[in-house]
Amino acid sequence: MKTIDELLSEGVAGKRVFVRADLNVPLADGLITDDGRIRAVLPTVKALADAGAKVVVASHLGRPKGAPDPAFSLLPAAERLGELLGAPVAFAQDTVGPAAHDAVDGLQPGQVAVIENLRFNPGETAKDDAERGEFADRLAALADVYVGDGFGAVHRKHASVYDLPARLLHYAGYLIATEVGVLRKLTADVRRPYAVVLGGAKVSDKLAVIDELLGKADRLLIGGGMAYTFLKAKGYEVGGSLLQEDQIPAVTEYLERAEKNGVELLLPVDVLVGPEFPDLKTKAPANPSTVAADAIPEGRLGLDIGPATRKLYASKLADAGTVFWNGPMGVFEHPDYAEGTKEVAQALVDSPGFTVVGGGDSAAAVRTLGFDESAFGHISTGGGASLEYLEGKTLPGLAALED
Repeated sequence: MKTIDELLSEGVAGKRVFVRADLNVPLADGLITDDGRIRAVLPTVKALADAGAKVVVASHLGRPKGAPDPAFSLLPAAERLGELLGAPVAFAQDTVGPAAHDAVDGLQPGQVAVIENLRFNPGETAKDDAERGEFADRLAALADVYVGDGFGAVHRKHASVYDLPARLLHYAGYLIATEVGVLRKLTADVRRPYAVVLGGAKVSDKLAVIDELLGKADRLLIGGGMAYTFLKAKGYEVGGSLLQEDQIPAVTEYLERAEKNGVELLLPVDVLVGPEFPDLKTKAPANPSTVAADAIPEGRLGLDIGPATRKLYASKLADAGTVFWNGPMGVFEHPDYAEGTKEVAQALVDSPGFTVVGGGDSAAAVRTLGFDESAFGHISTGGGASLEYLEGKTLPGLAALED
């Protein structure tokens, strides 16, 4: 895999460089609530612009249905990128049409343009190879060189991620090079004990990675909504908590395999429960109560790990050589249910080992709860991509960057 440093050494002055970024930022009323993914691609964009390239930045945002939708426009991301660069950024209101060509043709060396949301064109996400290829051909007409730096999308077989690199000289940007290096430390060069913290809503989203980690990790710490399927598999009643009953057989098998393999698979010993899911808009007090994990009352929902679980999990991270965390421990967006996620994050900060926050809601929680990002070994920009890499899958976007 060639890197951007090799591209820069070859010279890019005056060349049109297509940067596939991940600007899929959260928006509320048209305003960006977390610009972490924009800041993550900044070193690549800035290095290319400083070297005199004509930089064409492209990304998806959200899940529009293959047609323009103002709610998913990349304009706010383009404006924020310009603010972070300290220089104007041109914005094209289409992907491969006249506006995109005009924006790119108007670039001077060292300038940057952002084209509109790639998913406004159905060819970006098409299952049909020919349809994707046709869109990739049209994107290729905008550039001379391709730089892949949208790690959050490399697990997708999409035109701009998988098909376009085959049509241009291609290189990995700084972000992807960093992310891959970190993931190798989690798979091939692991400092032990190796502890993995998994949370989030659905256990079904994590089954494949648990299956793989049962042969690699020393400790698995389970929290979030997914924990209640594990607790149910142990015969506990979980009240009205999130439950995937169809996953109980798989979870039961994992509990048995963990014991057989000598892997510590830790579940909550106590939880915070409430009568209903909290109001995340008003943040009205939810008045939760703490109960033992095997004594959740009927009609009550488990919404965070309890204080005894927080203490237990922190102790299991205190001596870890490597920690990977993906998924919050509870409904961290509400202050009454944020403490579990906050204390797990603090345990990573305090850990002497190499700590990785696996993107998605975990990365958002770190920023929302006010942690210094530099206190962690690495904060990934791609939760889904990280998990699939750890599952041992081939990621299309990374395969496309290989020579």
